[in-house]
Amino acid sequence: MQGVAERARLVGPLFCRADNELLEAVALLHDVGYSPSIVKTGFHPLDGAIYLRDAGAEPRLCALVAHHSCAYREAELRGFSTDLAEWLDEKTSLRDALWWADMTTSPNGIAVSFEERIREIEERYGSLNLVTTFIRQAESELREAVNRTEARLRAAGAFYE
Repeated sequence: MQGVAERARLVGPLFCRADNELLEAVALLHDVGYSPSIVKTGFHPLDGAIYLRDAGAEPRLCALVAHHSCAYREAELRGFSTDLAEWLDEKTSLRDALWWADMTTSPNGIAVSFEERIREIEERYGSLNLVTTFIRQAESELREAVNRTEARLRAAGAFYE
């Protein structure tokens, strides 16, 4: 079984040591906002970023948590765009790698295809849920990040299945 952090380690050879360490840290922490003890807004990317900021985490880590997996789209649907704007979405290959790791890992930590992950989200939340609306709106951006990361991995000769 692999979790998001284990998937992120597969992408590590693409980055310098500091970025690789950051990617692994954010992969471990990207869903910290689900923890009931830190919920402030009910929107986990924002709650995670707020918690990490208040705990003194470096701003880039907070921003990557805040914007993981196209969170700005869900923030728009939830009315949190202004709150999320505190952190810049860096739109880098490292950000893409985080999105890839998250969008190719099932909730129970198993590596899955992007298509399987999208389908799992839609099935878990149901067709009328806001999360399903979000994932449908974000699908093309998420797919592009996944495709860019997989192209980088292939170019580097890295194994990622």
